[in-house]
Amino acid sequence: MTALIAPDIWWEDLQVGSHWLTQGRTITEPDLVAWLNLTWLTEPLFTDHHDRADSAISGRFVPGAMVFAFAEGLTLGAVRIRGLAFLQSELAVKGPTFLGDTIRVRSTVESLRETSKPDRSLCLTANAVMNQSGQTVLAYTALRMIRRRPPAPGA
Repeated sequence: MTALIAPDIWWEDLQVGSHWLTQGRTITEPDLVAWLNLTWLTEPLFTDHHDRADSAISGRFVPGAMVFAFAEGLTLGAVRIRGLAFLQSELAVKGPTFLGDTIRVRSTVESLRETSKPDRSLCLTANAVMNQSGQTVLAYTALRMIRRRPPAPGA
């Protein structure tokens, strides 16, 4: 497997098995409040701190959708893939993410395909979101359309 560290990634730079690990990001109370207000996700599970006796999980946890959004920001901030579109994803929440947890993402290229257009192609990555203890709390795939490197002038 090849670890990617280049800032600009074109389709030609990728190979199946290429991977990268993002920096960490601690999820804070202001993050949760802003996310809930932005998305209108007003489920008492995330907004009522006192009536939690019947909750399946104790502690202050955050929505999986928020973890996914943060993971995408971390992933695309780690390498600058020349993206054109996010096309598809499959997502599984593997465990809770709590306020104060620090997450990072390990992305691995699973498949690469050319398209009928010479300036674009498809890349499927598998992404594992891990907390500070190394436990995978969320796993998802991301199918992206990405740019191909333009031909050299005069080619």
